[in-house]
Amino acid sequence: MVKSLPEQFEEFSEARRNGFLQVKQIKEEGGLIAGIFCTFTPCEILDAAGIIPVSLCGMSNETVGAAEAHLPKNLCPLIKSSYGFAVTDKCPYTYFSDLIVGETTCDGKKKMYELLGRIKEVYVLHLPQGSDCDYAQEMWTQELRRFISYLEDRFQADITEEKLRQAAHIRNQERALRCSLMELQRLDPPPMWGYQLYKALEGAGFRLHREEILQSLEQLKGEVVKAYQRGECPVPSGAKRILITGCPIGGVLEKTVGVIEDLGGVVVCFENCSGIKAAWQMVDEGAEDIVGAIARRYLNIGCSVMTPNRHRMELLAKLAEDYRADAIVEIVLQACHTYAVEADSVCSLADELKIPYLKIEADYSTSDLEQLRTRMEALLEML
Repeated sequence: MVKSLPEQFEEFSEARRNGFLQVKQIKEEGGLIAGIFCTFTPCEILDAAGIIPVSLCGMSNETVGAAEAHLPKNLCPLIKSSYGFAVTDKCPYTYFSDLIVGETTCDGKKKMYELLGRIKEVYVLHLPQGSDCDYAQEMWTQELRRFISYLEDRFQADITEEKLRQAAHIRNQERALRCSLMELQRLDPPPMWGYQLYKALEGAGFRLHREEILQSLEQLKGEVVKAYQRGECPVPSGAKRILITGCPIGGVLEKTVGVIEDLGGVVVCFENCSGIKAAWQMVDEGAEDIVGAIARRYLNIGCSVMTPNRHRMELLAKLAEDYRADAIVEIVLQACHTYAVEADSVCSLADELKIPYLKIEADYSTSDLEQLRTRMEALLEML
């Protein structure tokens, strides 16, 4: 299958490698780096503190073995991979981080952060258990205020309201660009393979300067639109349109999205953390309480750790309609209990929408590749 798209996609695949060199240079120049894992991390606060947030490595089976010397084997591969990169010093972002920001999204990560704290300085943000609780907004806002106080004391940062509003403005611009790029997949046929779209979005996360991210996303979108208008669409007409949901999929991208598209389908929408779920909500820049506005924006992310999780179900229903999905494929990492349990609700939603649903449970190894291929081939054949 030929997957030709503008050369800008190659620039995004290089972004991660170049980011390693950039982070080293930032440290040599006296800059501060915060390693982050999750979309619940309020990056506006780090931006306002003059600390550059970087996503830490955790999407490879390479370091799982090293992690299992400290962590149980029946733990989520994302947690094991993340910890493994830290203990083996194989992630430059972790190595150069002045601080690692964790969050209480699941029990496995909470306890892993305790071990990680032996290696690096770790600050853990405590999330409410549900976004609909009466106290949730106030609790999370106060948690972010404590985070601000910690950063100001620890790094002598001056986090002003003006800086927070400016940071929110720039982050909103980036989110809007990410959404506008993803929304191109509503076209029929879509102008990009889902695999390439995902790698571009992932690569943007490894760029360390916000202005560079905005420029590169805008340029990529423009090139894709121009190519489509010239009739240069790599996706054949009639390709079955797949909506991907569930856990973060960076470590299983090849054997899920890659296989779906090798078999002739096309992923038109990623609801996952690195896709629309964490991009469509904006911070109210004009709110009287900017910290409260930042808290509200992050609290409304429809993650399965929240109970109940109506935000995710509402978003999935809308995305299935907007992107005209022929099927929903849910990817659950092994031992991710919240997504595994919530999969039953997603399956019920798919039944209501009269859309075929397939749940895939996987780890970062390749041992199940052929089994997954068989199941996804059967799904596509029935569409």
